[in-house]
Amino acid sequence: MKSTAYALEPSRGERLARHLTTLYLLVLVALPLLVLLWYGLGDGLVSLRLAIASAVARDALWLTFWTSALVGVINLLLGTATAYVLVRYPIPGKAFVSALIDLPLAIPTLVAGVMLAILYGPESLVGTKFTGFGFPILFAKPSIVLALLFVTVPFVIRAVEPVLIEIDPGEEEAAQTLGAGPIRTFRTVILPAIAPAALSGAIRSLGRAMGEFGSIVVVAGNIPLQTLTAPVYILGEIESGVPRAAAAVSAIVLLAALLLHAAAHVIERRLGVRHA
Repeated sequence: MKSTAYALEPSRGERLARHLTTLYLLVLVALPLLVLLWYGLGDGLVSLRLAIASAVARDALWLTFWTSALVGVINLLLGTATAYVLVRYPIPGKAFVSALIDLPLAIPTLVAGVMLAILYGPESLVGTKFTGFGFPILFAKPSIVLALLFVTVPFVIRAVEPVLIEIDPGEEEAAQTLGAGPIRTFRTVILPAIAPAALSGAIRSLGRAMGEFGSIVVVAGNIPLQTLTAPVYILGEIESGVPRAAAAVSAIVLLAALLLHAAAHVIERRLGVRHA
């Protein structure tokens, strides 16, 4: 028994690897998070009240939250539809389309902002048309939503695709044999299976959108009380020499992101969501 127990004990190399991995994560991830929360919320609710005492800070937080939520809803609907089309229907150049979906994860978000600025700028054909209709895109709220949609494209699609692939086509055929049309088949057979994955992906895209900076700083115009988002506001406070206010607003965004991450994790654990 002693020899068996000894054989099951981790070796010195394994223990060292575990300790180094834990130390690496603590130093790289946990320590900065704890320092930010301590510095930004050191005075508890007082820090939160001071953080949102400024109308500019409140508006920046509100703009960040509602645009991110809108992007999450759009991704939930259109991302699910895109995944369904990619899996269920033959598409010419499907490999190219799949590569386009992953492209926003590969290119710098600052470059994404420049692309959108060129496409929707006041001197571009598209931007001129929309401005002529009294609906400017660049340096306005629509540009924020477009930038956030661009950087979060893959989240729902890549979450839903593997679930769709695993659905037994026989279930759909059985529903159609019983008289269910395409819409009812989707609602009763496919939707219950993909809903958890779609919801999880949408929540993660919402959290990702709240922290977006690179593309937003290019396309939004960063006008206080109009198009200034929380990440850009935080940078402004740092540059103005007010790090505690920046840390407090950062802590609010961080706590919201952590709650969203935890919610997505619970959905994935309890409902067995898989990601591509």
